[in-house]
Amino acid sequence: MQEIGRLNGLIRALEAGETAFATFSPAEFGSVTAIASAPYDAVFIEMEHNPFDVRALRECLHYMLDRRRIVASGSVAPAVTPMVRIPPNGSEMNQWIAKQVLDQGVYGIVWPHVSTVEEALNAVSACRYPRPASSERFEPAGKRGDNTSAARYWGLTTQEYYARADVWPLDPKGEIFVAIMVEEVLAIRNLPRMLKEVPGIGAVIIGESDLSQDLGVARQYESPTLISAVDDILAICHEHDVPCGMPHVGAKRVDSMLKKGMRLLITPPERTFNGLETGLRATGRSKGIAAADKH
Repeated sequence: MQEIGRLNGLIRALEAGETAFATFSPAEFGSVTAIASAPYDAVFIEMEHNPFDVRALRECLHYMLDRRRIVASGSVAPAVTPMVRIPPNGSEMNQWIAKQVLDQGVYGIVWPHVSTVEEALNAVSACRYPRPASSERFEPAGKRGDNTSAARYWGLTTQEYYARADVWPLDPKGEIFVAIMVEEVLAIRNLPRMLKEVPGIGAVIIGESDLSQDLGVARQYESPTLISAVDDILAICHEHDVPCGMPHVGAKRVDSMLKKGMRLLITPPERTFNGLETGLRATGRSKGIAAADKH
């Protein structure tokens, strides 16, 4: 086995100056198994709008393991890095759910609706183990409860896990990725302070749908009001050198998001019916395809 290098693929991409690619997936083993064989950097297992089920999460994580790939690569790093979008909004100042999912072995957390400095501090603190006040990089003070069950999933000893289970980029060797979602006007107003005063934020993800609600242009994605707000968030992120991400980026939006300077693109996996459609055309039943396209 070669020397243990970077484990978190999303961090690896961002450190290399590349655009990182991720996707959302329900906590369902069939979905995550398919995604684990795709060239994504990370998968965000979706538990904000789907049920919060730690047992299902644990099952998904183990189905993502591919022993043949691990042997072939000579590395315990996952092919696609598993993370979780948790249910509580930032204003709930939650910590126990972060502890629960980190203990299963995920490499990062997406925190919805983070709108103040205090909420951002809580998001980072919940993902860090406590340490003496005299320690280097003490702030934000860690609040995560001590448990090392994730070490086995990562393929590390307990001490190796402790050395890596900190947030990046606050700790350059850290493998835990903390992303906050900006989804309200209040969050945009406070974002410069959040990025200046809270070290350890790995990326800002724009919650485009919720933001459109708060702006009074619900899901009107071409609204100048929403576009202007997105550009404001992106400019703040660029100013503070923090990667900015956008969810639900289909193929038609990739170029425009790259031109804007988005560093994290969350693209939806698309289910296709190529064999069915080919068969329907070959048997003269292609009208069914046209009818389906109308819905």
